[in-house]
Amino acid sequence: MRKTTLIRVTRGATAAAAVLALAAGAAGTAHAAPAGAPAALRGTDTALPEGWRITGDAAGRALVWTPAARVPMGDARVEFYAGDRLLGRPQPAADGRSFRLRLDGVELGGTTGLKVLAGGRRLDAAAPDRAPQSRPGTGLAQPEAPLPANPVDPGKKGPYRTTSGEYALKSVKLPGFPAAVEMQAVVVGPQGAPGKRPLALFLHGRHGTCYTAAGETTGDWPCKPGAKPIPSHRGYLRAQQLLASQGYVTVSISANGINGQDWQAEDGGAQARSSLVRQHLARWADWAAHRTDAPAAVRATAPADLSRVMLVGHSRGGEGVNRAAMDSLYPAPAAQDGAKGPVRWKIRGNVLIGPTIFGQNPVADVPSMTVLPGCDGDVSDLQGEIYTDGTRGTGTGTALHSSVYVVGANHNFFNSEWTPGQSAAPSEDDFWDGEKPDPVCAKTRKTRLKATDQQAAGATYIAAAARLFVAGDDAVRPLLDGTGRRAPSAGPARVLSHAVGGNRTPAVLPGPGTAVTAGGRVCAQVDPDPARACLPRGTVGTSPHFAGWETEKEPGRDALALKWTAPGRKVAVRPAAPFSLAGAKALALRVIVPPNTTGTTLDVAVTDAAGRRATLDRVRVDGLPGSDRTASFWGREVRVPLTAATRAGLDLGHLKSLDLTPRSRTGQAWLMDAWGWRPGTPAVRTADLARVDIGRLSVKEGDSGTRTYTVPVRISGHGSGQVRVFVPSPDGRATPSRIVTVHPGGHEINVPVTVKGNKRFGGNLNQDVFVKAVKGTVVGAHRGGVTALNDDPMPVVKAVPVADKVTEGKALTWKITLSAAADTDLYGEFAFLPVTRGAELSTADVDKKWLEENYGPGSASPTRPLHELAGKGYLGWTVQAGKTSTVLTVPTATDRLTEPAESLRARLVGYDANWQPVPGKPFTGTVKAS
Repeated sequence: MRKTTLIRVTRGATAAAAVLALAAGAAGTAHAAPAGAPAALRGTDTALPEGWRITGDAAGRALVWTPAARVPMGDARVEFYAGDRLLGRPQPAADGRSFRLRLDGVELGGTTGLKVLAGGRRLDAAAPDRAPQSRPGTGLAQPEAPLPANPVDPGKKGPYRTTSGEYALKSVKLPGFPAAVEMQAVVVGPQGAPGKRPLALFLHGRHGTCYTAAGETTGDWPCKPGAKPIPSHRGYLRAQQLLASQGYVTVSISANGINGQDWQAEDGGAQARSSLVRQHLARWADWAAHRTDAPAAVRATAPADLSRVMLVGHSRGGEGVNRAAMDSLYPAPAAQDGAKGPVRWKIRGNVLIGPTIFGQNPVADVPSMTVLPGCDGDVSDLQGEIYTDGTRGTGTGTALHSSVYVVGANHNFFNSEWTPGQSAAPSEDDFWDGEKPDPVCAKTRKTRLKATDQQAAGATYIAAAARLFVAGDDAVRPLLDGTGRRAPSAGPARVLSHAVGGNRTPAVLPGPGTAVTAGGRVCAQVDPDPARACLPRGTVGTSPHFAGWETEKEPGRDALALKWTAPGRKVAVRPAAPFSLAGAKALALRVIVPPNTTGTTLDVAVTDAAGRRATLDRVRVDGLPGSDRTASFWGREVRVPLTAATRAGLDLGHLKSLDLTPRSRTGQAWLMDAWGWRPGTPAVRTADLARVDIGRLSVKEGDSGTRTYTVPVRISGHGSGQVRVFVPSPDGRATPSRIVTVHPGGHEINVPVTVKGNKRFGGNLNQDVFVKAVKGTVVGAHRGGVTALNDDPMPVVKAVPVADKVTEGKALTWKITLSAAADTDLYGEFAFLPVTRGAELSTADVDKKWLEENYGPGSASPTRPLHELAGKGYLGWTVQAGKTSTVLTVPTATDRLTEPAESLRARLVGYDANWQPVPGKPFTGTVKAS
């Protein structure tokens, strides 16, 4: 099967190609991929590290990583990399003890070493992924003085008694998921509260699904006999009870059925979680209209007001409720959705706790608060910051988007069912210590929060969001918008915030058109080029603002980097067009400084179009406590009043320059953006936006001719807007992009894919496409493409003896032949079987070096028959694309013992287009004493 160069390998196929580069030998030479231990591979520039192997079984041929210890089921996606290139996202075993990435027979060329990442955290090495070339600060920063208390404390218990109960409805089928998903929830609400009450819905994240009495946890769905579902949905009772006492009806829903199947979904289950949320909301809307039909737990509390709904999502639940808000405003295509019927509710705000955002597609016109746990050991890159940063310019700008950084909080403890000592099922601290205790996040450190303190802080800030987004109480805004206030109910937790949107007007958003004088530069948030990158390789720690996406280089995401070695040198920042601060009370800046640093000071000034300049004030920015395992390069919000500019007569409606003058001796800083700030929270206006969803089309290549297909794209909604379209190059080494203006029903995103048919066996190949919102749009399914399916039979594979009767010390040799050449490398296993007659060759009868290369160190001892090596390693063969044969040898050893002839029995196992094993007929080889 031959495709044109418009087709490229998928992420999974790229993995296969990379593995070919790692594991394939010279043309016509069989290779062996070792299990477990490192082994040099002929004809390559690297080796398979310990814990890696290439395997083939009923699940297909795959690259498998087996960690030294079980990896708990988590929210961050586990990803395989070769160097800095993403190979793919493997399927986890239900017990978390291995990860399998299906391979495709596509040749790519040389590559660098393999590694495993999850949320930016290295899983397959004890050492940090980044070598510490420069340390952010000397030791940990001393704790800052507590922030002033906010006059209104949202964490105080309300006036209502609460009641709780559960309901379980008939399970539902969701698109793309074979097993039905449960409709189960715990309800906590007020008693005696007048009228209809606002509704808060909680959705937990991706955790283990089932547990046994023996303490085992799995990711199965449905649970196997003898196992119970993990009740993750009961983990937010503290927050539910607080909200219920304040007059909110709350419901926390179970999503084990999605967690057990979302590895199959291209979006990680975001659309399925949205569907599940809206299935529950639809039931609540029914019960509001017909209360007598509601379950007892619902009837026991006050009736819910579906015009005032807040969604709370933890981890992947955060991405799920974001998608639910999107689907409620801009409906999803019916083919990918599992919830039907009209929208009978209004989402007033979202709370996102340690969330994922794989699509990086936040809903700009729904207010949000994102909680960033400073010691998150799961979603370690704190990618949820994009729920704030990614809303800039995509909607009306009236919705407030807040990021709340909780120093010392981990990922799991916001849910009591994920917390040791509180949970029904086994649970653990997600922040794992390395060889040395982490200076910030180890359990013994003062910066690390206790579970109960973390849960108190979580409940308090969830209540703050409800009070602002749903109740409209502006008195709690200073807790969320960077004003610098604390909530006493959050206890010892140190909680910091910044925000965009709301009553702010954009002033300076660094970008390609921004001019900067010496001492500063516009830097790229995601770019491997050290000259462009905001944070160079080797930096200790990471930045939530610079979390990666589908590509290693992403245009359109910039910041401003400053570096100085002496105070007093002004850095003038001039945007492409004049900016306005008219009507603002202050200029708000989000400034990042290195973790553990103190005393970075900057004078802030502005210059108007007429050249008049005024120094507004001096700001001080201190770094967060950070280590090489934390994402602590986070923007601190600082504000300067505009009174000096007004006194100097500047035209605040036409400013041309923002000037930053360092006053500390040396230092570094990064400016994310600057805004005109006014107090208050405006009414949210929702824009009519275009929605873009990328689909996937699977086609057969055919036996002849050329056909052109188009990547399926659905553009719905209203109005026009812009998205950035990424189309990876055929070799997968570059991902060019372009900005496209889209209209509902239009075909502006046009990616043709040409497929040339033939009658030769080949692999399935993909052309991927992914998009991101730029302006006036929302993006649902951000990734898709065209898959060209092989429709030709696999060539017949035979083992032809070359030397199958030898004396010891010689090599048994077979020529592996194909009945026809293929368009892809063909792989298989040389599998040893028990002999049926006479003595069998043992591990002592073959070359020790060859044995250990194939089956790992120590495989020669104890001595055992060759067929008992099954499962210990993998002796493979490869016939390269376009070739029809290769040679495989088994070198024997001389032991100088008088013994009868010994033999081996084996068969070749190949893999068809569906990666199912195709076993050949058994054959034998005989070795006589010399």
